[in-house]
Amino acid sequence: MPSTMTRIGVFVGVVTAGVGALPVDPHGSDRSSGVVLKRDGVSEGFTLIAPSESATTYLVGLDGEVLHRWEANAKPGLQVELLDDGRLARPAKVDRRTRFSEGNGWGGAIELLEWDSEVAWRYRYANNQHLQHHDVEVLPNGNVLLLAWEHVGKKKALAAGRDPKLLRDGELWPEHLVEVDPDSDAIVWEWHAWDHLVQDRDPKKPNFADPASQPSRIDLNYVTDGGAADWMHANSVAYSPELDQIVLSIRSFHEIWIIDHSISTEEARGPAGDLLFRWGNAAAYGKGDAAPRMLFGQHDAEWIEPDLDGAGRISIFNNGTLYRPYSTIDELEPARDGQSYVLDERGVFGAQVPRVVWPSEPDPDFFAHHTSGAQRLSNGNTLVADGPHGVVFEVTPAGKKVWEFVNPFFDESATVVELSEDEVFKKRRIFRAERYAPGDPAIAQLAG
Repeated sequence: MPSTMTRIGVFVGVVTAGVGALPVDPHGSDRSSGVVLKRDGVSEGFTLIAPSESATTYLVGLDGEVLHRWEANAKPGLQVELLDDGRLARPAKVDRRTRFSEGNGWGGAIELLEWDSEVAWRYRYANNQHLQHHDVEVLPNGNVLLLAWEHVGKKKALAAGRDPKLLRDGELWPEHLVEVDPDSDAIVWEWHAWDHLVQDRDPKKPNFADPASQPSRIDLNYVTDGGAADWMHANSVAYSPELDQIVLSIRSFHEIWIIDHSISTEEARGPAGDLLFRWGNAAAYGKGDAAPRMLFGQHDAEWIEPDLDGAGRISIFNNGTLYRPYSTIDELEPARDGQSYVLDERGVFGAQVPRVVWPSEPDPDFFAHHTSGAQRLSNGNTLVADGPHGVVFEVTPAGKKVWEFVNPFFDESATVVELSEDEVFKKRRIFRAERYAPGDPAIAQLAG
């Protein structure tokens, strides 16, 4: 990817078909937008795209044709998904006049849109005490899990044992989850990271212990960003019906965490709500000398669905950082003893040797520093979303690309403008993408 680029003229217009003119390629070579590659072996289906800079969500075919679109009143905040009843679950950005206004990935509301874009339900979770961000997960019972920040002020943070040198912004935004019942707008379940801390700075303050002796708890003074308010920066939430567990991607800790959803809110405040499993960066719980770091600013941790290749494993988009300047799609199988996750002889949460799905060798040309995701498809292929560059592609288990799509959906009010490389990327960017098979009930209305 080039580091500099001369300013160029780019036509940004209304795109209703699969191919539109855009003489800039995010990976460094000229090509058109829309579908730029299609080969034998592609997985049949329809791809859901929610451009980050647009209030419109698109369902596109394998030739890039727009099969359906949903119009909304706000940009996504961030990940969208289709439900079995054909409705679109869509986090939405609300106004930024809260203390969380500088947070990356902010949203603030969840809405369910009917096929005709009518809002069937909308729930706002945004004020100066909490804000939904990045992702939501619709559960099998129809309830919705919201990933959110909550506010912890300086006084409370210091009283809990936070090092004052690690309060750069004078406050913290730890993560929490709330489960909302759309029929009543009631919060029916909660989990808060703040309930599961450990600190070794002050024995007179709560939860004093060596973090290495408490691997299921969260070190209040572990930081990788100098003490920013958005201390953990979770960016995805996913649910396993088979396990009744939740997996979170915690970008700033370079870890994934698994927690128990089968317990009550009251139980979730105590030891039963501690982390069941964590993986990716053992330094986050004082074991960095025992195990190498495996995750680097990752996104989109989710269990691979039953009946798919790799079912039950956890798929992760391992973004990379300036210290590992390339991305990979990884699969992880946690070490278990029956229903329990286990520590190995080093005191580290164990896992089978992770499988690198793509690319087979480190490739600096594939480097999506943020956002992005991956999805296992029914034919064994993997759909990859390079979020910063707005590129979605499909690879076979052998590592062959069989489909590639460059996001052509720009702001429809734009005309011919002078765009720098960064501005092109900003207009193209997406958070993730999802493929739906022809028989999926979520797209049954296409047949009508």
